[in-house]
Amino acid sequence: MNRTNRVQAVLWDNDGILVDSEFVFYEVTRVAFAELGLELTKDIWGLQYLGEGKSSRRIAGEMGADPAELKHVLDDRNARYREILKDNPPPVRSQVPETLAKLSGRVKLGIVTGSHRDQFHHMHRSSGLPDMFDVIVTGDDYKEPKPDPGLYLAALEALDLPAGECIAVEDTKRGLLAAVNAGIACVVVPTELTRMQDFSGAFAVEDEISSVLKHIGIGPR
Repeated sequence: MNRTNRVQAVLWDNDGILVDSEFVFYEVTRVAFAELGLELTKDIWGLQYLGEGKSSRRIAGEMGADPAELKHVLDDRNARYREILKDNPPPVRSQVPETLAKLSGRVKLGIVTGSHRDQFHHMHRSSGLPDMFDVIVTGDDYKEPKPDPGLYLAALEALDLPAGECIAVEDTKRGLLAAVNAGIACVVVPTELTRMQDFSGAFAVEDEISSVLKHIGIGPR
């Protein structure tokens, strides 16, 4: 990012950044893998699914899952996850509402997520966060998942802003790569499931969501 440019927009990932949905999905998947006789650890999930973008099916297959059982178990996993989102939306991450409130009105705000719109709405049924954003791009708006830059490019087009005037906030390697591939500087705020990943190429790696503010020149955390 050219630091002589004033930041005009902050583009936020959703899962793992705005809400703690990644851990919910990991737990549901861990139980599903156990039904197949497989032990899915946080490191395997964090590195292969969240970091590299491998599918659950591929990971399970490489771990030796019975192909005859795999589709049924993963279909049940997906159904359980949808029900959880409907009944118990994941919690908003610490410092997110306060940080967004400080940014609101000073920069444009966008969400760039690979989650489909129906899942996104279930997650935010009671959060109140979507109302704070100018643009929301979901997996329904572009077919290729991160690290493909398409979701970020769609957000730039919707905001009518160049990449050099935006910052992205992500928690995974593939999210980081998606932003960088779109020409956007990325601040990474890892979670328990992603902190073992390689974040080479990040503009900064921070421990707290509120640390995003110091990279925008708005003021102290």
